[in-house]
Amino acid sequence: MSALPLTDREATRGVGFGLLAYVMWGCFPLFFALFEGVPAFEVLIHRIIWSCLFLVGLVTLLKRWGPIRRALAEPRRLGRVLGCAVLIATNWGLYIYAVETRQVFQASLGYFLTPLVNVALGLVVLREAMAGLQRVAVLLAGTAIVIQLLLMGELPWISLSLALTFGTYGLLRKQVPLDGLSGLFVETLLLLPLGLMALAWLSAAELSHFMDTPRLTLLLIASGVITALPLLAFAGAARRLRLATLGFLMYLNPTIQFFIALLVFREPLSLVQLGTFGLIWASLALYSWSAWNERSRSPLAPAGASQQSKGP
Repeated sequence: MSALPLTDREATRGVGFGLLAYVMWGCFPLFFALFEGVPAFEVLIHRIIWSCLFLVGLVTLLKRWGPIRRALAEPRRLGRVLGCAVLIATNWGLYIYAVETRQVFQASLGYFLTPLVNVALGLVVLREAMAGLQRVAVLLAGTAIVIQLLLMGELPWISLSLALTFGTYGLLRKQVPLDGLSGLFVETLLLLPLGLMALAWLSAAELSHFMDTPRLTLLLIASGVITALPLLAFAGAARRLRLATLGFLMYLNPTIQFFIALLVFREPLSLVQLGTFGLIWASLALYSWSAWNERSRSPLAPAGASQQSKGP
């Protein structure tokens, strides 16, 4: 059997990296469920601190300080990065809260909604053109949310908040000339002083769970490591794959979360919720079909380092 051409081998490796990234992100509920009894706010603080410290070593190892130094040398541009940092921290905190309160279905729905929120934000904020099928997809998604509100009497606020914070993060992030790894480091670096002050306050008030047990201490430290590892795998995929391929792989993350909520956490799933998911899936199918047709009419380049990660 002849060896695969170099481009085919690279594409195969790219799919492998993409699968690894999205499977890791999809399994995040299993990790954050281990912090039972620790408030989501405290887990978030440690996730920021240990992500930043881990990324220092990683950026040094990969010799990626150049773009970071250039970004820090232009304070006027750091306003957008700070906005990104606040949005991603809010998204992380909401996600941890959703897992701790066993509302993973809502988290899953939020990440299914994110591509459609991106389309809507592009239309409203950037005045981007929207294909007919994409308009139908956004309308279907909105209908699903209204149905859940009317029939269940409650707004899926976690889903909407996750989708809006991550969608807005993506909108701002496009305006920041940093790759995913460098961008995440600068974002966590800007949040680090607040994280350290919050940790000091928790310790002074004797509310901190850090160092309670060796297991919990290791888990809190590991929260930073597991934040960066999927991003590295995603970067490997983004350099080798087309945007369309990455777009389809993206749905692995909320799909895995959905089945973890259903089969592992045994969260109740009403017919109304199932119907909501059905409408969202139908809207995503329409959106994906429209995006695929649109991209097939134009040359497709590899996603490149500017492609944003889609993980929680």
